[in-house]
Amino acid sequence: MLSSVKIPMFCLGAMLVWSAASPASAEEWQRPTVHGGEISRSVGKDSSVYTGSTTRTGPNGGTYTSSSKCVGGVVDRCARSYSGTGPNGQSFSGKRVSARGPFRGRSVGSFTGLNGNTVHGFRHWRRGHLV
Repeated sequence: MLSSVKIPMFCLGAMLVWSAASPASAEEWQRPTVHGGEISRSVGKDSSVYTGSTTRTGPNGGTYTSSSKCVGGVVDRCARSYSGTGPNGQSFSGKRVSARGPFRGRSVGSFTGLNGNTVHGFRHWRRGHLV
C-alpha cells in the first residue's frame, strides 16, 4: 500500500519541479497595415505575470506605442500606458490601472490630449452590473 502512494506523490513532485523550472514564454510578430503603415506586437508570460507591447507607425509618420503588465490571481491586476505622436508633431499619452476580482472591479486612468489638458476617469462595476 505504501509503494502505491509513493509513485503518485513522486509524479506530482516531478510535475511541480518541471513547471517551476519551465522558461518564460514570449511571442513577437510584425506586419504591414492596410493603409501602408506597420504594426509590431510582443507578448510574454512568466508564471502569472503577463506583459505586452505594441508599436504602430502610420504611413504619414504618426506613431503609437503601448505597453501593459498584468498579474493574475484571485484579483487580476493590470497596468497599461500608451503614447502617440501625430504626423504634425502633436502628442498624447495616457495610462490606466485596473483590478478585477470575482465579484467586482475597479479601473482608474488619465489621458493627456493634444492640447496638453489632462482628464482623469474612474469606473467600478459589480458582477453582471456596470455601476
